[in-house]
Amino acid sequence: MLKIQVLYDTDFNLWVESQLRALQEGRYEDLDMPNLLEEIEDLGRRDRQALESHLVVIFTHLLKWEFQPQQQCNSWKSSIRNSRIKIARTLRDSPSLKGFLPSVLEEAYLDGRKMATDETGLPIATFPESSPYSLAQALDEDFLPES
Repeated sequence: MLKIQVLYDTDFNLWVESQLRALQEGRYEDLDMPNLLEEIEDLGRRDRQALESHLVVIFTHLLKWEFQPQQQCNSWKSSIRNSRIKIARTLRDSPSLKGFLPSVLEEAYLDGRKMATDETGLPIATFPESSPYSLAQALDEDFLPES
């Protein structure tokens, strides 16, 4: 067992393969349970963090689109679309996470607001203090705010 725990720290991919093989073969005594449990917990956390991160990107670019119309460009639209696609795919694979997005909507918006300030150079007061966009708008593949 000590060897497998060392492997976790020295060659993560080989550790994963060995754990998968042990599970497939029913060799439960060979499982590195503490690290395996930690990795399973991290899987859910990673999906939630990715969803929130993509939502921040969407809000950042929606704000830039609306409040800096003279700078509108296809890369902003592409970034918004990419984040929407990634959110949709994550929710398709893990539908139970749909309830997570409303719980982080306002925080993601506030982070996007700060990012928009940094990226545009506009004062933070330029952007509304709370989200002018609903979750449905943020995820709607055709929605872009009016300038």
